[in-house]
Amino acid sequence: MSELFQARQLIDTAHAADPARAADGRAAELAYADGMEQWITRLDPAAPPLLRLAARCQHLERWLVPRATFPEGKPGYLAWRRSLYTKQAERARELLLAAGVPAADADEVATWVAKTDLRKNAGTQALEDAACLVFLESELEKFAAQHADYPREKFADILRKTWRKMSPRARELALALDLPPALAALVREATE
Repeated sequence: MSELFQARQLIDTAHAADPARAADGRAAELAYADGMEQWITRLDPAAPPLLRLAARCQHLERWLVPRATFPEGKPGYLAWRRSLYTKQAERARELLLAAGVPAADADEVATWVAKTDLRKNAGTQALEDAACLVFLESELEKFAAQHADYPREKFADILRKTWRKMSPRARELALALDLPPALAALVREATE
């Protein structure tokens, strides 16, 4: 059994422990990992196996650190996200090493998952692009429904911030998404 295959099994076993469920009944983290990997391969059909594996680590055991464990408001949210990047990167590295993946490769995956050198590191940018595309395609509608009290401008600002993190290729793919008309209009408004 190859090291990358064994690492994938360990990662997906960790995902399967997520108590939240996707619409199809799978662990929510496992469904998210599948979406991340699909977007990586759409962004780059020749994506190396290590990058595809890293995509599966994007929300690795995120459910263990609920948002409510950090203070409310933007500073608390940003602190929560930074802590997740570190925790997920360390856990990804640990699982890859346990599978026998060389330390240099495990370190590279950890760099990408930790969001190190966004815009400068191609692997980090690819993961960010995939995460933004998963959000737009699979999570935006639910997010909008959960935050129906947000004014339109706040949604537009969230979308502008998402857009700024994306590469030109990811933006091109985002504009081709089949979104509900109201959300598609909001995305167009925020990105013009």
